[in-house]
Amino acid sequence: MTFRGMRGALVVGAGLLLAGAEPAHAEVCAVDDLDREVCLASPAERIAVLSPGATELVYAAGAGEAVVAVVDYSDYPPEAREVPSLGSHTRIDMERLVALRPELVIGWVTGNPPEQLETIETLGVPVFYLEPHTFDGVASAIERLGTLAGTAEVASREARRFRDGMAEIRERHADRAPVRVFYQVWDEPLMTINDAHLIGKVLTVCGGINVFGDLERRVPRIGDASVLDADPEAILAGGMGEANRGWLTHWEQYPSLTAVARDNLFFVPRSLIQRPTPRLLEGSRLFCERLEDARARR
Repeated sequence: MTFRGMRGALVVGAGLLLAGAEPAHAEVCAVDDLDREVCLASPAERIAVLSPGATELVYAAGAGEAVVAVVDYSDYPPEAREVPSLGSHTRIDMERLVALRPELVIGWVTGNPPEQLETIETLGVPVFYLEPHTFDGVASAIERLGTLAGTAEVASREARRFRDGMAEIRERHADRAPVRVFYQVWDEPLMTINDAHLIGKVLTVCGGINVFGDLERRVPRIGDASVLDADPEAILAGGMGEANRGWLTHWEQYPSLTAVARDNLFFVPRSLIQRPTPRLLEGSRLFCERLEDARARR
């Protein structure tokens, strides 16, 4: 099918979608992470979610039963694995999306192709953009999704649990001795995070000092020499899988590195820390435990 033909089919599909919609009930509105107010005639009963992190947030808001489409690697909660996938978050199968008749699409600010999200909106399907960069942003995202899905009570309860949990972690570690930390996001190229990144905020809450915290980019590229110069007391990494510690063994070739000399090479499952979702609470507790281990080895 040509692009013109496909677009025509999408328009027809969207027209059928809107023609078959239920009569309006109570309008619901929420402001997304682009500061746009998104309003629906009634709570969404069919939701397409275009990032694994956003999928977790929708389920956390109590709206899992409304999810009709996800993208690859949407693996939590387990029931999300049974939902039809629209392909990669960087290239959505638009024909399949329209065929599934979503009433709301949840997009990721920096993770989805802007042109595809714009096309979805021209077809009359509202897009709600998410990408939390703070702890309160995670809780707020859950609350706003609950508003749009008509599950505000469940969402409010989960948001409160997350806020209370992070506050408890902050209070518990407020006076702990600082630990200089390097967090490894990726290996080739070698990548880390700065203090503006949500993971950087977790390190701060746990009493860590991010040795690359003052770099300008949220996810800067560095080299081994930079890590050696910074000489962190601890290195934390998630690896390429939930049980793959391979990235940590790389640093063992530098026995003079303080983190290596003190055996402070720590693995943290990346799904617990690299997605801005309620599981960040579990990941933060694990981060803090690892930094406690580093303090005990001084």
